[in-house]
Amino acid sequence: MPTPFPRGRSAMVTVRVLLFPVVGGLTMMGCAAHVSRSQSTMSPLPPTSDAGRELTADQQVLQVINRLTFGARPGEAAQVRAMGVDRWIGRQLNPESIDDRDANAFVARFPTYAASIGQLQSDYPPPAKVLLARRAAAGANNGPVTGEDSMATRVARRAANRVVLDLQTIRVARAEISQRQLQEVMTDFWLNHFTVYDRKGAQMRYYLPDFDRDVIRPHALGKFRDLLEAVAKSPAMLFYLDNWESAADSTEPTMAPRPGQRTFARAPQGDGALTPPRRRRELGLNENYGRELLELHTLGVDGGYTQQDVINVARALTGWSIARPQEGSGFRFRPQFHDAGPKVVLGHALPAGRGIEDGEDVLDIVARHPSTARYIARKLCQRFAGDAPPQELVDRAAATFTRTDGDIRQVVWTIVTSPEFYARSAYRSKVKSPFEVVVSALRAVDAAPDTTPRTAQIIARMGEPIFGHQAPNGYPETGESWMNTGAILNRINFGLAVAAQRIPGASLDRWPDTRALMTAPRAAQVDGVVASILGGDASPDTRAILLSGEDPLLAAAGPTGDEATDAAAAGTRGTSRPSPDTTSGTRSASRPASIDGAMAGSAMSADGMEADDMVGTNGGQAAGRGGFGRLPSLQGLAQVVGLALGAPEFQRR
Repeated sequence: MPTPFPRGRSAMVTVRVLLFPVVGGLTMMGCAAHVSRSQSTMSPLPPTSDAGRELTADQQVLQVINRLTFGARPGEAAQVRAMGVDRWIGRQLNPESIDDRDANAFVARFPTYAASIGQLQSDYPPPAKVLLARRAAAGANNGPVTGEDSMATRVARRAANRVVLDLQTIRVARAEISQRQLQEVMTDFWLNHFTVYDRKGAQMRYYLPDFDRDVIRPHALGKFRDLLEAVAKSPAMLFYLDNWESAADSTEPTMAPRPGQRTFARAPQGDGALTPPRRRRELGLNENYGRELLELHTLGVDGGYTQQDVINVARALTGWSIARPQEGSGFRFRPQFHDAGPKVVLGHALPAGRGIEDGEDVLDIVARHPSTARYIARKLCQRFAGDAPPQELVDRAAATFTRTDGDIRQVVWTIVTSPEFYARSAYRSKVKSPFEVVVSALRAVDAAPDTTPRTAQIIARMGEPIFGHQAPNGYPETGESWMNTGAILNRINFGLAVAAQRIPGASLDRWPDTRALMTAPRAAQVDGVVASILGGDASPDTRAILLSGEDPLLAAAGPTGDEATDAAAAGTRGTSRPSPDTTSGTRSASRPASIDGAMAGSAMSADGMEADDMVGTNGGQAAGRGGFGRLPSLQGLAQVVGLALGAPEFQRR
């Protein structure tokens, strides 16, 4: 017989860990906005050992920078080497100790990011609402749309688009300039793990800043249970997976009256009697979030749950909804929609007659399930240690997850201080995603952050639109999903575009090595670029390309202008959840490759949003048909830098 799951946090196991004096003694430098309780009261990290690390000291520095940041900025390797890799990691795992004033100042330039959901809905209303208000004020609800109406709608659409475009701009800039690089990496990881789609509907744009700012970012290095609840109660996830409108079926009782619904009413004796059911129009249970909570967010597809568990999780989460705009549009539990009948989830009984506690108990159950520990540990090992991480490392990371009650910071520490992380087989074994390629290139040349959406749109064109993955499984983590001939050509052309100063903020005038290398012989330029941008390690083939200035792939592809860029971009767009026979790499983004043509022929998309609403998430529209345009014929140092940014060594981390 299933036993009730204990409520509250009293059942949490208190774990004693050894003090890591270097980390524990770090001083606070600067303030951190939106820090969760679980992340700001961190337990000390245990000590480490160099035993079993196969990489040299310099290779360890590069491994740490490549995996725990978005790429090295000039001089960063020397800083990590001077501090020591373990001490540097410990400091990054305590982000509140790091002064991040430059990133904070950049973010402060965008008022849409700090605004509440309700404020955004008021300040940037949906175009349809603006049109209805105009027509109602003019007394022309049934009349034709005038030219003035169309102009007002277009202005409103551009203003509403600004909410998403600003957030995309901030995401790129923070990854580029933040001193809290590991927090940025983990924020990126969790935003992909708990992916939401910006074109789910017109309302989604208003929920995204809150999702980044208040849901994911402050919990990125905290307790997994806290992160899971923040996601479960976020309007973005509730809207994306339709839980906001999920209601108890007609045969089940609810906690408050609703037409045609039987209601759970406690009798004076407290025996939990139910009122008789009445006929009503069935609203229906939506299983979307319940299924993805188990399959993608916690236990994993092989985590041991059944279809009945999915149904009962969905029942437990009925009533978890979104407040009306006039109420602030935040989380709202609606008892009249909550299924108050008894349930059994993964062997744990949830008694009848309860409300929001059902969902909270479900989060407790799945957050502490052994399958969740293994699933999250494997995903983190795959992100940091390699596409096929050793099972021994996954097991140790899962044990840390269980022992610390899901302390993300401790799990990451277990992984990135392990011998497996510093194994030769792990070194430069990860292929960068388009987001990582673009940001790491900008960091390598010390580019200024882009205050416009253009860089984010370049990332979209290369196959990874920010908040643009339609399916809930997120962008792929493994390298084969990103690499094909078209994608490689696009990456080479992007590197040349950076050196040609075609990317906002990127100029070799800002690169510290330019002055010393500009007039040096070609061989010295190659040595300097290899040392600075490629970490001092380049294959003979790469050195030959840098010395000659000729890349065989570019020569075989022909023109590097509009046609080549369009062809390359077409090779990186595709379906969001590839079938087994397409995982070799040509289908990694979130829409069919034909979406550009479909949008060109229609002003309205399948989800009812006008084409202009989608600027910034569609690769083809965002960057324009010309891609990077016709690149100039680069010579000298600019050519060496551009080819180095497109080299295989730079495409891996």
